Amino acid sequence: MSGRLSVVATPIGCLEDVTLRALRILREADLILAEDTRHTRTLCAKHGIDTPLRSFHAHSNDHKVDLIVSELVDGAHYALVSDAGTPVVSDPGVYLVSRAADAGVNVEAIPGPSAVLAALCVAGLPVRRFVFEGFLPRGGGDRARALERVAQSAITVVLFESPHRIHATLDDLQRALGDDRRVAVCRELTKMHEQTIRGTVAEVRRELSDPARGEITVVVEGRPTDAPVEDVDLGALVIEWKREGLSTKEMTQKLQRDLGWKRNAAYQAILDALKPQQG
Repeated sequence: MSGRLSVVATPIGCLEDVTLRALRILREADLILAEDTRHTRTLCAKHGIDTPLRSFHAHSNDHKVDLIVSELVDGAHYALVSDAGTPVVSDPGVYLVSRAADAGVNVEAIPGPSAVLAALCVAGLPVRRFVFEGFLPRGGGDRARALERVAQSAITVVLFESPHRIHATLDDLQRALGDDRRVAVCRELTKMHEQTIRGTVAEVRRELSDPARGEITVVVEGRPTDAPVEDVDLGALVIEWKREGLSTKEMTQKLQRDLGWKRNAAYQAILDALKPQQG
């Protein structure tokens, strides 16, 4: 019988941020495939897990992948973890998952912490729709095109960045986005020195320490647009907002802040939605 590959989300900082199911799977697995065994050993020691560890990372060769897949096909149960957060999101696990699935192995998700979702929670920017870009290319045409894509996006964009490149990236973002677009730089999420800096790119750039330290996630506000947002029942929203006692101005501000509308378009949409209720 074919085995099982459990893709297990692990803490992005605080070692208490792990689900009961994740702990059970890590204990039950025959082997834990870890991006860095030192990181994972610390988590295991915290929670009394003595499952054997094997290194699996971006530089693991095809022979190692073939061996793991053959062991899974033969019935092994392995848990795949990254250094932190949810595996295969900006890490090398995706290739193994693809190969294992193609070989008929049961691949299951053990959901949990994610730096992307944690950053969106605290950014204070519209999150109804978002796109994850991961790490920007380091230079050349690829970087220029990626920055233009971020600048033109009408929905929120989430980026990862290293501490020694974050200031250069903020400089590039300011040139691409202009002076008014808001960002949030989330540093060391869930750790002792967690910090979230919100504001325009220039404001955040000034406040962020230089050099910066720790793991960094950047949330970028989408470009304001006059286009209506799909799948939003504005009439129902207005009814709810009226129950809450919001003024027309406050409703307009919520459309701007939460859904990224331009002010004039948001104000007119609110007036149009209020007309049937006033008639």
